[in-house]
Amino acid sequence: MAEKQNRELSRDLSSRQMQMIALGGTIGVGLFMGSSATIKWTGVSVLLAYAIAGLVLYLVMRALGEMLYVDPSVGSFANYATKYIHPVAGYLTVWANVFQWLTVGVSETIAVGMYLDYWFPHIPGWVTGVVVLAMLTAANLVTVKAYGEMETWFSLIKVVTIIFMIILGLLVIVLGFGNHWQPIGFSNLWTHGPFFAGGVKGFFFALSIVITSYQAIEIIGITAGEADNPQVAIVKSIKSIVARILIFYIGAIFVIITIYPLNELDQVGSPFVETFSRVGITAAAGIINFVMMTAAMSALNSGIFSSSRMLYTLAIGKELSPKFLKISKTLITTITKIPT
Repeated sequence: MAEKQNRELSRDLSSRQMQMIALGGTIGVGLFMGSSATIKWTGVSVLLAYAIAGLVLYLVMRALGEMLYVDPSVGSFANYATKYIHPVAGYLTVWANVFQWLTVGVSETIAVGMYLDYWFPHIPGWVTGVVVLAMLTAANLVTVKAYGEMETWFSLIKVVTIIFMIILGLLVIVLGFGNHWQPIGFSNLWTHGPFFAGGVKGFFFALSIVITSYQAIEIIGITAGEADNPQVAIVKSIKSIVARILIFYIGAIFVIITIYPLNELDQVGSPFVETFSRVGITAAAGIINFVMMTAAMSALNSGIFSSSRMLYTLAIGKELSPKFLKISKTLITTITKIPT
């Protein structure tokens, strides 16, 4: 009786890695450098914008989580679009995801080169960017576990930085640490402009940017196809990920708008650098530059992973060349079945 072999991608991602991958993909460079611009457009109501976006995100992720629990496949939401809407919907979903990450990947590669220029000013940015891109690609080709562990450390760096910044900020606000022990208090929340500083138009403009900042949380759906014990990992990840992201985003933004008057934010640059400098951390610029570099590398890493799996999904459906089905032996699990 002949044996039949069926290959599937190796399930080596743990629940811990899945949660950190989703966090790492979502917390990007924008929070560290672009937050002051968003606050300027909408004022204190930026907190409401993040809360609304978070609620929408929660509903979407709960729905995705239920579908992933039933069918934790590699193609994830693209497969669901094909199955429950129309094959054209699934096809367009895959290519939208791939082109999105191609665009982001190019920009993040350039960004990595710019950040490395801080330490290596004599090396062209495109050289350092391409070297990092090659390294991340090689890591993705080794094992999915290597990708997950790398993304876990990238995420941890960002998370620790944000938590540290929130704690330092609260010490400045409540105790006056770094401000000659004169507590700043909470008056900056209402003394430098209305709640909707940019009006309704400014609020909705900022809301669109805020929603974009949550981009990449969908990575958790793609990782489900390679998760060890996917049902358990999915439940833990979906239940905790939204709350954690809201704490990091809303917590950091709250500290920023409480410490710095709204009419002075455009002079601050990066609020993270300014907050660390305020409490005497003189290496703040270098620290934040390193964090932003890892944030860009994290986004690039996520893009390589996501787009490669989406192209693999198209190849499975015979909508792309069979060449895209070729994967390294370390990324597959071979299951031997004996037909009855």
